[in-house]
Amino acid sequence: MAGGANFGGDDEMQTIVGINVTPLVDITLVLLIIFMVTASYIVSPAIKVDLPKAASGSEQTKTTLSITISKDNAVYLNGERSSDARIVDYIHGELPKNPDLQAIIAADKVVSHGDVIHIIDLVKRSGVHRFALNVDPGK
Repeated sequence: MAGGANFGGDDEMQTIVGINVTPLVDITLVLLIIFMVTASYIVSPAIKVDLPKAASGSEQTKTTLSITISKDNAVYLNGERSSDARIVDYIHGELPKNPDLQAIIAADKVVSHGDVIHIIDLVKRSGVHRFALNVDPGK
């Protein structure tokens, strides 16, 4: 009985000293596969915009104020169709929480310059003084 785990004196009764990790590994791998498959479906819906190309474009940090103007002049605020009044209301609600609020403005390249200037003016008059124009980084 040297080195045995039998304390009761009964030779037939043995204590299980090892843990089978195979079911744990199986469950972990299944969860990983489920996560990888669902992660591809949990992508924020994007509005198709043909951005103008610019070699001097740089990456910007994620912002809570994303304004997009599509080629049919529809305005979207954070991916949802919006209007000027809704944009102003959203800015007035977010600005007290985040005084460094930055607007990222993306416009299709067929959108007129005046429409883009109108959105920039709307954002600046609402109190957001930092904005960036979204471009497609070209070669």
